[in-house]
This record gives sequence, C-alpha cells and structure tokens, in this order.
Amino acid sequence: MSTVIEQAVHARLVSSAPRTKSVPATLHYDRRDPFAVRIGFPAPATLEGTDTSWAFSRELLMEGVHAAAGVGDVRVRPYGYDRTVLEFHAPEGIAVVHLRTGELCRFLARAQNLVPAGSEHLHLDLDHDLAELLRDAC
Repeated sequence: MSTVIEQAVHARLVSSAPRTKSVPATLHYDRRDPFAVRIGFPAPATLEGTDTSWAFSRELLMEGVHAAAGVGDVRVRPYGYDRTVLEFHAPEGIAVVHLRTGELCRFLARAQNLVPAGSEHLHLDLDHDLAELLRDAC
C-alpha cells in the first residue's frame, strides 16, 4: 500500500482584482509525516515564479472545513456552500485561496483511511528521526 496520497485540486486565488484566478494545486499527505498535510502551487501561480508549498496540521484542515481554525501562519474556515478558505500568512503578505470543500473532504477521507486520526503516533519512526538529528549534530 502506498504511503503517500496526492490529489490535484482547483484553487481560486482571491485578490483585489474583480475576478479571482483559478490555479492548479496539489494536496499531499505522507504516512511518514502523519500529522501534516501539504498544498503545493506551481510556479505560474506564485509571485516569485517558483513552486511553493505550505505544510500545516492535518487536524487544522479537518477542523477548518467545519469551523474557523488556526491563529498562526495558516488559517482555515468554511465559506458559503462547498467552499473552504485557506489563508497563508507570510512576511511578504497574505495569500487567500478558496478550495471546494468536497475535494478537501475526499482528500481527508483518503488520508483517514491511510492513517486514522488519533493513530498518527503509531506511524512515526522515532529511532530514524533521532538518528538523523544526531547525525546532523556531528
């Protein structure tokens, strides 16, 4: 069984322009990092012209689909019918992205099937992680 789930989604970048722009994005979940999800945006969708990825808590995404969640760099909240808003806060500014809630729920269900919520700790390889930390420290 694969340890990684990727799902392509359409994201709408919200800006001060009258129309929002739809861009491709990829949701990513890896059983080897069971507490985190990632969303990646291709270079044409970013101001810097480089691929950009944000990592944040899977629990934050699960909560944010139903009610406002997050107080840090990433905030998630429902918006209208079948939309979820992700806000990414960085020193350069704030990016606001709308995703279809149905797509997020399908992604989260697949992640839940791979690693049920509450069992994430069973998928951590603490010996490997500690060995990596100690190797890097030398």
